Amino acid sequence: MNALLIRGVAVGALAGLLFGFDTAVIAGTTEGIRQAYGLDAAGVGITVSSALWGTLAGALFSGAPGDRFGARNALVAIAVLYFVSAIGCLFAWSWGALIVFRVLAGLAVGASSVLAPVYIAEIAPAERRGMLVGAFQLNIVLGILVAYLSNALVTSLDLGVLDWHVKFGVTGIPALLLLAMMFTIPASPRWLAAKGRGEEARAVLAALGTTDPDAELAAYRRAEAVSAAPRLSWRRHRKPILLAFAIASFNQLSGINAILYYLNDIFGAAGFDTVSADRQAIVIGACNLIFTALALTVIDRFGRKTLLLVGAAGVTASLAGVAAVFLTGSHQDLLLWLLIGFIASFAFSQGAVIWVYISEIFPTDVRARGQSLGSSTHWFMDAIIATAFPLVAMHMRGLPFVFFAACMALQFVVVLVWFPETKRRSLESLETGL
Repeated sequence: MNALLIRGVAVGALAGLLFGFDTAVIAGTTEGIRQAYGLDAAGVGITVSSALWGTLAGALFSGAPGDRFGARNALVAIAVLYFVSAIGCLFAWSWGALIVFRVLAGLAVGASSVLAPVYIAEIAPAERRGMLVGAFQLNIVLGILVAYLSNALVTSLDLGVLDWHVKFGVTGIPALLLLAMMFTIPASPRWLAAKGRGEEARAVLAALGTTDPDAELAAYRRAEAVSAAPRLSWRRHRKPILLAFAIASFNQLSGINAILYYLNDIFGAAGFDTVSADRQAIVIGACNLIFTALALTVIDRFGRKTLLLVGAAGVTASLAGVAAVFLTGSHQDLLLWLLIGFIASFAFSQGAVIWVYISEIFPTDVRARGQSLGSSTHWFMDAIIATAFPLVAMHMRGLPFVFFAACMALQFVVVLVWFPETKRRSLESLETGL
């Protein structure tokens, strides 16, 4: 764990902070946007999901450039996208302009969800890879908390019609920091080796603190010899494709992002005012951060599968409780505690595991494209759920939570029966023995 390795992980994780901030900041803007443009539930759903369709495109199409140009180089362009989208939303002059710049923000989020975990996974030592790639998820939830704190601070300034513009514009600050820091880290040694740049790869491995760079390069070559075909294919990669699809789908079928996007609206539906909703959101964000950090301390010891099972049980119970509150119209005082239980269970399990797991299960020559597949599945499910959530909840507020709880019960069974454990295995051994 030398300085260059720590810096590389920190820069990749900073992309996660922007991911989280851009994802959660929308929760504090829905009411302002609704009033500014006279939107109904469908219009709000379109506004919230606009970034997600951009995210889907970013996740879907970033894998090939990542494999060709390297994750580190592609992340430079992503930092620029984050900054442009922030400034565009700050000065958005119409609903259409807002939609365009939110789509750009989504492109950046989707691409960073693919390439930042890939970069960290490829520079991290096997025995600490879970914790280090998990730093990306930790920064996602830190970004979510920062977004809630930022929203509360901007609300307190009483900016009137400028309120939601400024909430979006704050994203430009960490975007500039990410762009500057990208020029302080090297390209991935695995990517350099795959491109025939062996001497550069050896130099980077030595700089990262690898004790025997030549042995590491030899392991890369052996894995490359086994993985002869450079394309992601159903015949060769059926198992990792299905695993990525399953973990990404279940991640969103928990309802996590729908709840985060509409958190203020959920509390409002239960009788809390705007100020109370902002404060409750901060509590939820802090809980998310604490339990993600806790998961990262044990992910390499307990394993990915164990965390997924424990979390699925907790998420199912918490969502069932939230559904009961809305279906019965009683015990609203329990809503915060049930959502804390939901967030804690989610953060301790699939929240911490998803990006680690997907970054591990694909061979090096298609890792970015495999990550792209998992990430695009994640964002496609997210976009559908975020668009539908306000429409379904408008008719029966408890119904979405019943659906989410049932999906999490199913996830427990699927993980128990079918998911392999990947803890403390080198990426090369996973390529040949998944």
